[in-house]
Amino acid sequence: MDLSEQTFLILSALADQPRHGYAVVREVDQMTDGRIRLRAGTLYGALDRLVAQGLIAPDHDEVEKGRLRRFYKLTDAGADAIRAESQRMAGAVRLAEERLSKRAARNTPRLGTTG
Repeated sequence: MDLSEQTFLILSALADQPRHGYAVVREVDQMTDGRIRLRAGTLYGALDRLVAQGLIAPDHDEVEKGRLRRFYKLTDAGADAIRAESQRMAGAVRLAEERLSKRAARNTPRLGTTG
């Protein structure tokens, strides 16, 4: 199963501990140095979809400053999905690096030639 970047980041944000929605938003922002900013509507739709797919599960609810916060945790299936996507992406990175190395070798001036 290929994961979208947002899905991969949401699952990764939950990999080390359960978090509530706003904490997931902050974690993704931090993991991407602000490049990806999840909006509430996007996040909660994604959380519902990930629960339905069995990749995450509700963990517990807490009341904080009068607001109910639902915490989500990564499931074993979610961890497997992150692992598979990480391996897929690592393979793509290796392929890109190999091709860039070949390009650099082609573009390196050879001794005794003029360019």
